[in-house]
Amino acid sequence: MFSLTKPSPERIQQFLDTQRELLLSYAHVGATNGTLPAGYNIDHNRIQLGYGEQTFRRAIHAVRNWKMHDLGWLELCWPNALIEVGSTVAVLCSHFGFWSCHPAKIVYVVDEADEHSRRFGFGYGTLPAHDEIGEERFLIEWQLKDDSVWYDILAFSRPASMMARLGYPLVRMLQKRFGKESKDAMLRAVAEPLATK
Repeated sequence: MFSLTKPSPERIQQFLDTQRELLLSYAHVGATNGTLPAGYNIDHNRIQLGYGEQTFRRAIHAVRNWKMHDLGWLELCWPNALIEVGSTVAVLCSHFGFWSCHPAKIVYVVDEADEHSRRFGFGYGTLPAHDEIGEERFLIEWQLKDDSVWYDILAFSRPASMMARLGYPLVRMLQKRFGKESKDAMLRAVAEPLATK
């Protein structure tokens, strides 16, 4: 969905409602949690957020509240969406003088621990109205051997729409920008104290 002005919440919700029950637009569902497919652009971004259980808890809280999408030029519709399989969201972007809205659905959730690490995150995949085809994983990992906590983004994608193909260099620029700024957003988020009840 493209617009010269920021779409209203009502219009975004109507758009999401049309996408919610549709099938994903790609065949390799869950591949960001396994073997990445050939024929796609691969983007991998990783940053250490700090150390220890408190940082891990803050990072999980940030992911549950979609803080990795708080970028100014990009926002999540809607940040109260639950991190669970089937949750449908849209990424709303302001770029190059217009707005675009890209729907995705959570296809798996990671919440696991072993003797080496604890991990929390999820992967979401593109729906038919998205201008790209692919999947993206957001993962928090606490490595117990050195107590370090990491934020990791892994994505595979390729253009779906004619506009994305024509604007391919600009799309890739935005994808790279998202990776960098999402890491910065998570660093800010873990620096904020958790609200207490």
